[in-house]
Amino acid sequence: MKLVSWNVNGLRACLGKGFLDYFRETDADVFCLQETKMQPGQAELDLPGYAQYWNSAEKKGYSGTAVFSRREPLSVRNDIGDPVHVGEGRAITLEFPEFFLVTVYTPNAQDGLARIDYRMEWEDAFRAYLLSLDAEKPVVVCGDMNVAHEEIDLKNPKTNRGNAGFSDQERGKMTELLASGFTDTFRYFHPDLTGAYSWWSYRFRAREKNAGWRIDYFLTSDRLRDRLVSSTIRSDIFGSDHCPVELVLRED
Repeated sequence: MKLVSWNVNGLRACLGKGFLDYFRETDADVFCLQETKMQPGQAELDLPGYAQYWNSAEKKGYSGTAVFSRREPLSVRNDIGDPVHVGEGRAITLEFPEFFLVTVYTPNAQDGLARIDYRMEWEDAFRAYLLSLDAEKPVVVCGDMNVAHEEIDLKNPKTNRGNAGFSDQERGKMTELLASGFTDTFRYFHPDLTGAYSWWSYRFRAREKNAGWRIDYFLTSDRLRDRLVSSTIRSDIFGSDHCPVELVLRED
């Protein structure tokens, strides 16, 4: 089973930059998007064989997630079960027979960590939500989690220490999530690989120089490790300031 996650940084813009070419080429069973920045119906999206699920932000042109699936889920739910965190379209959960799939667009702590208090509240609520799902069946989590976990996960860790996405608080919450029973699938396969990033600033020719951050993830419940086939960062795919990440699971 092939799963794809991509922060498209505005789906309408990405559609003009080759999105459908990659979508068709990758032939995913489930394709998850973050930062769609649109409401359903604002773009013509003809995806034969795929059901479309949307969770758009109330604020136009902001945030938002979507999932396109050719596997019919048992159930679909938006958000993370906490009324405090409704309105920004940040999560969708699809339940399949053998696992839950959650796509997430984690709130950015913003410059100067202006939103760090809300981010910490989100982290605790999101972890509690994932653990409630995990109590029922295994979980696959994918999306832009807006944190580079370790120094290996960004080009310039020393100069970015304490900045949004590489603050001790955010990194600590990722450590806490993984310790609660989840596997960072990319590091499972590539524990020491450097220069592997999924986001690059549009400034300073960062992508050309590969001065990036790995902030897009596939995490799985630890008990799914024996079903992991591959976890890949598709840095060869353009169309956004993020690139897609892919996970292949062996099916029983």
